[in-house]
Amino acid sequence: MTHDTSTAEAAPRELWYPEREDITIYGVLAALSDPTRLEIVRALAQHDERCPFDFLDITSKQNLTHHFKVLREAGLIKARYEGRKKFVWLRRDLLDEMFPGLLDGVLGAINDNR
Repeated sequence: MTHDTSTAEAAPRELWYPEREDITIYGVLAALSDPTRLEIVRALAQHDERCPFDFLDITSKQNLTHHFKVLREAGLIKARYEGRKKFVWLRRDLLDEMFPGLLDGVLGAINDNR
C-alpha cells in the first residue's frame, strides 16, 4: 500500500523545553559561560524575537545550531516556526521571576567590559 504524501501537511516541529522546575541556576550560568551565547542573549534582550540566521555574523550555522540548543535546554530561550522560518526569543519574564537581577547583572557586566 502506498501513501500519497503530496497533500499531507507537515507535522509542526516540536522542540523540547525544560519546565520551570527543571531550570536551574547552574544550567543557566553554564549556558551563559560561553562568549558566543552571551552575545546571542545580549542581542535577544534587545528584541522581542529574532531569526537565528540573524546571528550568522557571529559564527557558522553549525555552531549557531549548537549554541541555540544549549540556550534552549538551559531554559533561556524559546522558539516558534512560521512556515520554514524559525524565530527565537529570550524567556525574560520567567528568568527574571526565577533569578531576579541575574540577566540584568550579566548583560550589564558585558556592556561595562566593552
